[in-house]
Amino acid sequence: MKQTHQATFRVNITQIEEDGDFPCPKCGATISPDDETETVYEIVDTKMKRQNLEELVILCKRCESRIRFVGFLQPI
Repeated sequence: MKQTHQATFRVNITQIEEDGDFPCPKCGATISPDDETETVYEIVDTKMKRQNLEELVILCKRCESRIRFVGFLQPI
């Protein structure tokens, strides 16, 4: 049985450029919030706090890394 080691990266969304595109931290694949095809990545988990998005976890389909997006809930 083959085991794969999935890397997990944490990305603060406040650090991402205005258009939202960014490279996968491991393989460099361009991940875009405008891409709805799920050919490059897929959403695997969302965490909510009340009715607000707190964290989003995606899987890069090229290298199988998990990327955790945080920073949605910023203090006022």
